Amino acid sequence: MSGMEKQGYSMKDFASGVEDTGAAALASTKMSDAELERINTYKRTGDLSKYQTHIGFAADELSPEHKEYLMQRHGTLELDPMPGFGDADPYNWSTWKKTINLLLVAFHACMSTFTAAAIIPAYEAIAVDFGVTIQSASYLTSLQIAVLGGAPLFWKPLSNRFGRRPIFLISLICSAAFNIGCAVSPDYKSTAACRALVAWFISPAAAIGSAVVTETFFRQERAKYMGIWTIMVTCGVPLGGFINGFVAQYLSFRWIYWILAIINGVQFVLYVFFGPETRYLRRGVEHHGSNIKQEYYQFKRIDPTPLTFLDFVQPLKFFWYASVFIPALAYAVVFLVAGVLVTVEIPQLFGPKFHFGAQALGLQFLGLIIGSLIGEIIGGRLSDLWMTRRSKKIGGRPSPEFRLWLSYLGYILAIVGLVVFLVQIDTLKSYNVTPIVGAGIAAAGNQIVTTVLITYAVDTHVEESASIGVFITFVRQILGFIGPFWFPPMFEGVGLRASAGIITGLIIVLSLLPTVLLQWKGQAWTRSRRDKAELA
Repeated sequence: MSGMEKQGYSMKDFASGVEDTGAAALASTKMSDAELERINTYKRTGDLSKYQTHIGFAADELSPEHKEYLMQRHGTLELDPMPGFGDADPYNWSTWKKTINLLLVAFHACMSTFTAAAIIPAYEAIAVDFGVTIQSASYLTSLQIAVLGGAPLFWKPLSNRFGRRPIFLISLICSAAFNIGCAVSPDYKSTAACRALVAWFISPAAAIGSAVVTETFFRQERAKYMGIWTIMVTCGVPLGGFINGFVAQYLSFRWIYWILAIINGVQFVLYVFFGPETRYLRRGVEHHGSNIKQEYYQFKRIDPTPLTFLDFVQPLKFFWYASVFIPALAYAVVFLVAGVLVTVEIPQLFGPKFHFGAQALGLQFLGLIIGSLIGEIIGGRLSDLWMTRRSKKIGGRPSPEFRLWLSYLGYILAIVGLVVFLVQIDTLKSYNVTPIVGAGIAAAGNQIVTTVLITYAVDTHVEESASIGVFITFVRQILGFIGPFWFPPMFEGVGLRASAGIITGLIIVLSLLPTVLLQWKGQAWTRSRRDKAELA
């Protein structure tokens, strides 16, 4: 065991200190509200997993050696969260190491939605090859959307116990294998089975990427780096359609699966060398071995907390947490209409009306990519600047609800863009770019909403970042699965113009108004839940 890695508290010692809040181990420690909440959680449930990842000490409670190490590493003790003592702690990694790891995780997350959307420009070719309708071919995407929502419930507790790195490596090698299965499948049913298994294995990073961000980056820079992960999830959909339109046009739809398998293989190799473990417990355990061994070669249980069935459904508890459920629902609705609707319906609306082939359809997704990138500038970096400016003005940390002001711009852009997209398609007799301009505006709004709301939810329950990522993904993907079944009947029943009005109403009622309520009451709700936990 490295001298710097030893933390000085065993699980038994800390647990006994929790049971007796008058014990010296706790009485001499300045606890934050979040730490007190985790201690009360342990007193009620005996669950050790919720307080082990953060130290919870004020800077003046650290040892002189610990202080000196942090000053040499960061140049300041004003750090939130407070890092542990040692180079294996991800908070103490160099910026380039953190960024490379995040890019690998973000690209992995991108591949989950990229894989689902990859075959969209090839629906017609798939329908002809398998002898099914284009609508049936689209279910190969809907199937993956549904699996991507449920599978993280399985992966999250395993990644908490055994680490992110082993799960990501298993994810990629199995995804590559089943993408090869899709490429050689002789019929629709076997392709659907392989697509479902690909979605099951490719899903972890799209949900627990939020945990990787909170395990690696400090609070004041969290929105910027959370934005890198969220924009890759968002852009996976239009990128899948844009790139694979060329593949379907000039090669064949089966080559889409071969290319996906090759990408997964390359990702696996990159992870082996450049994807260290970010799951690092700072209390309750002792760290053994060199930093390299802990980061790259520790393929064993990290968290000794017992694994139970409840761990696999634990993220669903956030249906009863307004500060998480409201952002999840608001984001999922905007993602459904500004992301899924536009992406899935482009082939079905543009193809028959403008007689586009796979390549031309793929090019339409470029507007969504550009719009998402613009939206991320506002939702990510400017969001952090917004909070930093507020912090300087009030001389302290602003409430997470202050970040929500930026979401309203996202809602407005999403509404305006979707109205332009649908009305212009209905109006045009021959093609011009105006519907795609609308799609790009909607994509910008979607990305602002995505980054702001996910960062807000994580900031209110930072220790639950992995569970929050899983829950938000679950809500988003379930709505995304249902949407493609009711979009065509709505367009056929009321027309595109009236559909634009219905979609506007959905955003206002299910996204904008709940966000207003959350901004008004969110801080009180969070405080009330914490008070109840302390009384329990």
